Amino acid sequence: MRAKLEHIEKTKEEKSILCYEVIVPSFEFFWHHHPLYELTYIVKGKGRRMVGDCIENFTEGDLVLLGPSLPHTWVSDNLKRENCKAIVIQFPADFIEPFLALPEMKAIKNLLDKASRGIRIIKSKRFTFTEAIHQIHSASGISLITSFLNFLDALAGQQTKILASLNHQKIKGRQNEGRINKVLHYIQNHFEGQVNLQTASRLTHLSQSAFCKFFKRNVGKTFSDYVNEIRISHACSMLIETDKSVGNVANESGFENLAYFNRIFLKKKKVQPLKYRNM
Repeated sequence: MRAKLEHIEKTKEEKSILCYEVIVPSFEFFWHHHPLYELTYIVKGKGRRMVGDCIENFTEGDLVLLGPSLPHTWVSDNLKRENCKAIVIQFPADFIEPFLALPEMKAIKNLLDKASRGIRIIKSKRFTFTEAIHQIHSASGISLITSFLNFLDALAGQQTKILASLNHQKIKGRQNEGRINKVLHYIQNHFEGQVNLQTASRLTHLSQSAFCKFFKRNVGKTFSDYVNEIRISHACSMLIETDKSVGNVANESGFENLAYFNRIFLKKKKVQPLKYRNM
C-alpha cells in the first residue's frame, strides 16, 4: 500500500470552504496528506493523533489546524471502540491567500504559517470551539465565509502548541511515500507484540543499516524511538482507561521488560507510570 494523497471529493454545490461531519465506528489508521488546510475537531472519540513526526493522545475537544501536504492520521485506541465523530473544515490556499494581504489579517497569517507543522489549539474557558464550529457547519453563502474568518481570527488569539518538529521533512517522491507508509502500517498493526527491524527493512527492500538512515531522514526520529512512542501512547490510554497493573500495561503495550518500560515512560512523559495514572 502506498502513501495516500487524498483526493477531496467535490460537493454538489461548489464551495470555497468544505465543512463536513465524519461519523464512524472508530477512527482507522489512514496516513495521508492533501493540498488543503484542514481544521479537525473531535466531537467524540479517543486515541492517538499522528501529525508529521508528532505522536500524541487525543480525546474529545481536540482541535488541530494542519497546513497543506502535512501527513496525518487519527487512530482510535483498541480499549474502547465506540462510535466516533469529528467535524472537518478544509480550505485551499488560493482561497485564503488574497485575504492575507490585508493588514487586518496579520494574526491569521501568523496562525497559518505555524500550521505548516500542525498546531493544536489549547482549550480556553473564554472561547467555546463547539458553538463556533457548529455555526460554520450550518452556514452557507457569505455567512459561511464571514463565520469562518471570524473563527480563524478567534483562534489566532488562543494559545497553541506546534506539533511536528523542525526535524520533520515532508517525504519527497512516490516511492519513498510508499515505503514509509508500509512501515508505519506494519508498526501500527504489530506494536502490541513483536516489531522487528529486520521485517521492517525487508518491507522497504533496504538493508537494515540503510533502512535506519532512510527512516530517520523521512520520519525525523529513529525506528526504535518511533515504535516506543506508539507503545507509550497506548500505555497511557491503558493507565487511564483500565485498572490493570503497570506490569500488565507494559506487556500489553509491547514491552517485554518492565524496567525498560519504566525508563522509557519516564523519559517520554517526565513522570512514572503510577504517578501518571494518579494525575
